[in-house]
Amino acid sequence: MDAAPMIPAETFKLGFIGAGKMAESIARGVIQSGVLPPHRISTAHSNPNRCSQLLSLGIKLHSHNQAVVEDSDVVIFSLKPQVVKDVVLQLRPLFSKKKLLVSVAAGIKLKDLQEWAGQSRFIRVMPNTPAAVGEAASVISLGGAASEDDGKLIAKLFGAIGKIWRADEKLFDAITGLSGSGPAYIFLAIEALADGGVAAGLPRELALGLASQTVLGAASMATKTAKHPGQLKDEVTSPAGTTIAGIHELEKGGFRGMLMNAVVAAARRSGELSKS
Repeated sequence: MDAAPMIPAETFKLGFIGAGKMAESIARGVIQSGVLPPHRISTAHSNPNRCSQLLSLGIKLHSHNQAVVEDSDVVIFSLKPQVVKDVVLQLRPLFSKKKLLVSVAAGIKLKDLQEWAGQSRFIRVMPNTPAAVGEAASVISLGGAASEDDGKLIAKLFGAIGKIWRADEKLFDAITGLSGSGPAYIFLAIEALADGGVAAGLPRELALGLASQTVLGAASMATKTAKHPGQLKDEVTSPAGTTIAGIHELEKGGFRGMLMNAVVAAARRSGELSKS
């Protein structure tokens, strides 16, 4: 089989099938980072309010998905999982090995995407909602005909909205349980920390601000110091001090076990959904 032609890094055009919040976050990130100018990005949408938001980014707006595919070298499917199959099948006649296809749809496997598209130059990416603020955790897996150069190109695009990792697709259910669903666990923790502050006498606004910044700061320390989180925990935990008293309560409540169980339960559910 002949190798697929390389996507021209300096001139390629990017198209989005599906123009929701994730597509907007990716487009905004690649524009703001200078990876792509807005005139080389396109999508389609029929809602006037949504169209005005997309046009404010400077990207090109088509009237239908077929035009997006025809106008693009790289096509990202940013759709709800339940509609991916119908949309890919509808657009199938427009696909060729010259186009690099990418899916960010949760739970839709590469083998199905490749079968529906009639092409295996496909890459699957699992980003998460912090993409909206440029802090996504995205994982990439390459399909059968996707080259290393294709992988590097997509890593550069998604690197514009956060950090990226490469992993085998068999790990994607576990990735969904951790980074896909994980932001919700952290939002719950922030809300609970703020409620604890209110219970201890803090005004609500101050408690929420302190809780949010504390989580942000702790996460930054974990990523930037390269220290094990257990070591960072020990460094703030003085003998017979306030922190160990709080940790003792968390351990009595099974805090770590509950978080572990949440990730495993979400991963299991992801596996169930991908088989349905």
